[in-house]
Amino acid sequence: MPSLGEVIPKIRSKNAGPFWVTIDLFCGTPALFKAVATRLSTAEVAKLFSQPAPAVKRFDIEDLNVVKFSFPRPVVQGSRTDRDMHGAQWATLLAEYDINLPPSP
Repeated sequence: MPSLGEVIPKIRSKNAGPFWVTIDLFCGTPALFKAVATRLSTAEVAKLFSQPAPAVKRFDIEDLNVVKFSFPRPVVQGSRTDRDMHGAQWATLLAEYDINLPPSP
């Protein structure tokens, strides 16, 4: 089974302020967007990031073929225990997540 990173052209994460992280899945095509939006549930993403499902916000942006997830950071940005100041490393976990989609050419 391919991972999301093998199927989706670009996955990016970043800060959404000092208290939140956002992850963008740039699907590229309407067909891939629809497949990802249908098969990737918010509950799966919440579990992957050890978040309660109601804390994860999901945005399906059909006009841009983007699926976006936002959730609270485990620690405040810049705090003594913050190990990812820019929120850039969160995308890797989702990129490695196995999903039942055909790999992109």
